[in-house]
Amino acid sequence: MRLTKKVSIVTGGGSGIGRATCERFAKEGSSVIVAEINQQTGQETAKLITESGGIASFLPLDVTNPHSIKTMVEHTISIYGTIDVLVNNAAAFSMGSVEDSTNDDWIHALRTNVIGYANCIKQVAPIFRQSGGGSIINIASVSGFIAESAAVPYNASKGAVMQLTRCAAMDLADDQIRVNGICPGDIETDGVAQLIINRGLELTKANEEMAETSLMKRLGKPEEIASVALFLASEDASFMTGAHLVVDGGQTIN
Repeated sequence: MRLTKKVSIVTGGGSGIGRATCERFAKEGSSVIVAEINQQTGQETAKLITESGGIASFLPLDVTNPHSIKTMVEHTISIYGTIDVLVNNAAAFSMGSVEDSTNDDWIHALRTNVIGYANCIKQVAPIFRQSGGGSIINIASVSGFIAESAAVPYNASKGAVMQLTRCAAMDLADDQIRVNGICPGDIETDGVAQLIINRGLELTKANEEMAETSLMKRLGKPEEIASVALFLASEDASFMTGAHLVVDGGQTIN
């Protein structure tokens, strides 16, 4: 029970890594805000937690809208009184080459994956400061430091997330606010599956090909990222800030 009496916000908590993180945090004693743009999946996550004996609330969130972020944070405070952990996980998978990507592709990727993360941090930082500290976890990606074809907006945004983590860690360290990131490799989620389908690829074959790129010859599971998020959220990582933990089965070892 490493998060007993803690209050955690997980953006994009309705599915994939976000849902797994919400469920794991709740099992470790945290009250969880499932912050999600998709009302159905967000409510499903909260229901899964409460039916398992945990504490969770769904709050709607559009991370591209600063007012939506502010409202979500205010509602969290009205329900639980404080916030201890923020997991920035909501993501936009905007793909394309530098020539194919439209202005809208770039705006969508940056508003969601970078500016959205920054605005969430901006809203929770004063609350963390008032309570003597907190933990912020940004879900980045190995795509932030490796080059991939036809994925320029997404990769560039995830590279920016990594710099956001480092810079925010420097800005907030004096207030005992830790900011760390996780760089997942290929994880088996509905979002990734839909991306593969949208690219016109056969899902099983694409998964097999991705699995071959890792030393462990398989895709990662959302629960395996959630376990790392739990570590960073907990006091076990009390001397870590500005760091990124790579969880990719050895895909980027070279």
